[in-house]
Amino acid sequence: MTSFDSSPQLGVWRALLALTVVFVMLATTGWTAVRQHRGAASPLEAAVSAWERGRIDGRDLPEAGAPAARLARFFASLTAHQRDRLAARYPLAVGNMNGAPVRLRYEANRIALREARAIERERMHDDRLSPVGKQEAERRMKRFGVMMRADRQVLAFDPMGSGRMAEVFGDLDRAGRVSVVVPGVDTNVLTFERTQRKYAAPVGMAKSLYRAERAANPRARTAVIAWADYTAPVGLGVDAATSMRADDGAVRLDSMVTALPGEAAVALYCHSYGSVVCGVAARRLPPRVTDIAVAGSPGMRADNASGLGSHARIWATRDSDDWIQDVPHMEVGGLGHGADPVSAGFGARVVSADRARGHTGYFEPGTDSLSNFAEIGVGAYDSVRCAEGDTVCREGISGTTTA
Repeated sequence: MTSFDSSPQLGVWRALLALTVVFVMLATTGWTAVRQHRGAASPLEAAVSAWERGRIDGRDLPEAGAPAARLARFFASLTAHQRDRLAARYPLAVGNMNGAPVRLRYEANRIALREARAIERERMHDDRLSPVGKQEAERRMKRFGVMMRADRQVLAFDPMGSGRMAEVFGDLDRAGRVSVVVPGVDTNVLTFERTQRKYAAPVGMAKSLYRAERAANPRARTAVIAWADYTAPVGLGVDAATSMRADDGAVRLDSMVTALPGEAAVALYCHSYGSVVCGVAARRLPPRVTDIAVAGSPGMRADNASGLGSHARIWATRDSDDWIQDVPHMEVGGLGHGADPVSAGFGARVVSADRARGHTGYFEPGTDSLSNFAEIGVGAYDSVRCAEGDTVCREGISGTTTA
């Protein structure tokens, strides 16, 4: 693990290196990564627009973006039959509506996935598409088919572009503690779940964490969310070097967490660029977020843990052969993501990642990182294994909090 060196000379060289890397990226990829292209309304936007013009048995429907508490009261005032009618009529709108009952969202998203699957099946035979385009349509058709199965609990789904998705493992309504996995670059509907390198994908990460939490405390009522409901950067281009995608993701993350049912404590597990999302979101997150753990982080857009402005415990880990340690941990003119969360000067609680390998191995079974994440998730803080030499890890922690 590298320490944070704040000497002025090293800082200058790191700044020059960072700027050189950016100019190389711009020369090879152009400015397209930072442009925003506007076109026709997305399927989700069209669904929301239809919802806001709709009625149910003579009643106007509330704004889709209304506060979650208001939407929850509206749905609670309906009969089960009325709720099902709205899910069938406006599946994309209801399936992505913070404040709607989670089981209704699962039902709505199953319908939305079925409709999106039918569209992709037609695109597979569209002669206007290239062979590559037809292959992608086939892959999306198959993915949507898998995700619409009765045993999947899809909390959010947007087929636009590369797509966004979130899935729940466990009983979210009854959970005493909720864990949210926030992934990094190259996350989309096609990489949401993988057969090869499954623990590098959001579904594999979340499933692994859910099993580990149940093993750590079988009596704990836990639920884990694989949350890929933001537009992640593609590759290590300009988007990944700025907070542009994280700024939007942070708003969406805060809205989702705020709208979770019940009063369960929430822990965030933020991998790679996902830690940038969590860092930007930290200040606005509700008090129910008690822990934020980052793994393989390029930075959290803060100079130190207190600079995040959060009352949550901040945890960090990185294995010894993660290439992210060689990325300059700094921020210059909006480029870069700030100080290294595992450095002594940052002030996070640094935990062991023994047996994890590479940048995507933190949720692999048998690793210290996964074991530590699980102990944090069930509130067994005394069982967390701190990184060697860390002096902050157990500060202010005593006992075990159970759900």
